Amino acid sequence: MADRSGKQAAAQQAVDILHEISTILNCHLDRRTLSICISMIENGVNPEALATVVKELRKEAQEVDAQIASRRPGPGNR
Repeated sequence: MADRSGKQAAAQQAVDILHEISTILNCHLDRRTLSICISMIENGVNPEALATVVKELRKEAQEVDAQIASRRPGPGNR
């Protein structure tokens, strides 16, 4: 049991360090997302392919947000 909690503590520390690096580099990844990405990479996902997918998803999300914003009634959208 002590070995397991030690591994969990080490994993948490690794995520904390990677999150700090991510923040310094302005990657805009929260701890949960970063943890999922780490897990995917540990399970064999190509890191460059994963980064490309994350960028594409962000771009699509921005486009959807822009479409939603343009449909809202407001001072400039009447």
